[in-house]
Amino acid sequence: METPKTYGAENGGYPAVSLPGEMGGGPKTLAFLCVLLALWASTHRYRGLGGDAGLYAVQALARIRSGLSHDLFLEYTSQEDFTVFSPLYAQCIALLGLHDAALTLTIIFKCWFFGAAWTLARCFAPRHVAFLAVAMLVVISGAYGAYGVFHFAEDWVTARSLAEALIITALAVYFRGSRTTGLLIAIVALPVHPLMALPGVLVLASLRSSWIVNVTGAAVVVAASLGVAFVAAHLASNAHILTVMDTDWLTIVRERSQFLFPQLWSSGDWKLTARPFLSLMISWLAIGDGGARKLCVSTMIVGGTGLAVAFIAGLVGPVSLLLQGQAWRWVWVTTFVSILLLAPTITSICRDQKVGFPCAVLIACAWTLPWLDSVLCLPGALLLLLIRERLGPGNIVCIRWVAGAGAVLLSAWAIKYSWHLASPPPLAHGRWSLPIDLLREASGVPVLCVICVWPLIYCISRSQCVPGLFAICAVLFGLWILLLPGAFYDHEFDGTPAAIEEFTDWRDVIPTTSNVFVVPAHNSASFAWFTLERPSYLTVDQSSGVVFSRATALEVRRRSQVLQPLMDPDWTLLSDMRRTPAVSHRPSSPSTLTRDLLIQLCSDPSLNFIVAREELGFQPISHTHPGQWKDWNLYDCRRVHE
Repeated sequence: METPKTYGAENGGYPAVSLPGEMGGGPKTLAFLCVLLALWASTHRYRGLGGDAGLYAVQALARIRSGLSHDLFLEYTSQEDFTVFSPLYAQCIALLGLHDAALTLTIIFKCWFFGAAWTLARCFAPRHVAFLAVAMLVVISGAYGAYGVFHFAEDWVTARSLAEALIITALAVYFRGSRTTGLLIAIVALPVHPLMALPGVLVLASLRSSWIVNVTGAAVVVAASLGVAFVAAHLASNAHILTVMDTDWLTIVRERSQFLFPQLWSSGDWKLTARPFLSLMISWLAIGDGGARKLCVSTMIVGGTGLAVAFIAGLVGPVSLLLQGQAWRWVWVTTFVSILLLAPTITSICRDQKVGFPCAVLIACAWTLPWLDSVLCLPGALLLLLIRERLGPGNIVCIRWVAGAGAVLLSAWAIKYSWHLASPPPLAHGRWSLPIDLLREASGVPVLCVICVWPLIYCISRSQCVPGLFAICAVLFGLWILLLPGAFYDHEFDGTPAAIEEFTDWRDVIPTTSNVFVVPAHNSASFAWFTLERPSYLTVDQSSGVVFSRATALEVRRRSQVLQPLMDPDWTLLSDMRRTPAVSHRPSSPSTLTRDLLIQLCSDPSLNFIVAREELGFQPISHTHPGQWKDWNLYDCRRVHE
């Protein structure tokens, strides 16, 4: 048995807190790791090259296939101009191939992220609580911002993945006593992804200062942003770095990327944003470690400052530089730290004999039950902590009874939900897929994972039976092996060697810089980018860069007008969300490509090739290979106009 360890003493004079001793040895650590491996495999799915992963993949691939640099997403100013991640990614693609490179980097960054998170949690808590902290990061969604667009620790690879791992490493190194090294690591993350790394740098800087200095600095940043916005709004429109978005550009950005404007966020988005701040207030009260309390205050100040700057960016001007800075993203660090400290917070609160259990129930429910209003649960727990000394014995008994009733109801709901999952249609699944599917569906409910994982980790931490620990490891490792293929299954066909080989005849006739449009357009340009390795004409994914370039925004609008006879613009997300079928149904555009429509589309010089199922003449190249693209046709717009 180890002697009791003092946490926090290495953090440069922070008040230390003594925690109970921990039994050393490999079996427990191995068992904890097996719990996390099985938990991740049952709750997460690798998402391949979908969404933003596809955007970062095409940025890297353009360094190998130069013709892709003429794609609308990359042709003007884009996020590619602000990251050094693409050269690294391109080297991996050249070495391993596109899909293997994406999967390999995803695994590396995932392991790095959770390893750094455990190291950071270990600075404030004993070993088993640190593993519980990582388990909470695995189970709870790392969503931040609005409309569910962004999460940390995403199940694909982007520059954000590397920047997040670097920032968490910097925090862990800092709290391990190497303050300067931690700050240097955070600075290294800036060229990887400035928007994600900057809040980490600010948190590390604020940890070195008093809260008065930090609050003053935050006020100065907000005032400076407001001053810059007002000055830019009164400058000439051709000002360089302080360009104000004109009406056309701003309208397109609001329609495509409404999440950039906090004033457009929904009440649900604001509840999601408020949750980490409320949780950190509770952590500050509950955790005795001085370093953890300083981290709570610093991340709240940085996150709150980012929200204030984001409000200014969207309302005054708006100045393109401030809007592109997306300061609301600073909340990601606030959200991460609030989840990381949940386990230390709950274990500390549970030691309180008066309100510990009710507070723990409220905190756990706020984070693990998406249908429960966290803005009601967390303030309730915070209030109980603040007034616990004023509560009489009768009040305490009443509160405990209410909390106990809530726990019983929650357990009953969990049992009922599990029973419902265990009663699927008898022929819906195969022999082996049925239990796996049931496990994954149950794991998708965070509260069920918490109910199972917390007692398991607690039992492992208390166990003195080495054979029993190895038996647990064997069962969990076997479960991980069983779940692993499904967790990392890459269903994408585009960009695989087989797909590229299959479309050799199309690739041979399409010049490397020619734009290709697929009818109907999919949400991703992956077929054009990764299989044909050619620029895509227009998809909603490509329009994500409108905030960085006025030229991109106007070209997106122009190309959508060219396609208007065939399809409605798919980048007008704000209007689409506000539209209700009952009051504002708009007639759908024709979805079938006709001969006249083909001629009309090909009149745009920027559109060079069209892929469609319809056979309309003009000597297209038909795809005869069996599969989803069988009998599809490639039209050359040069032949259409002959």
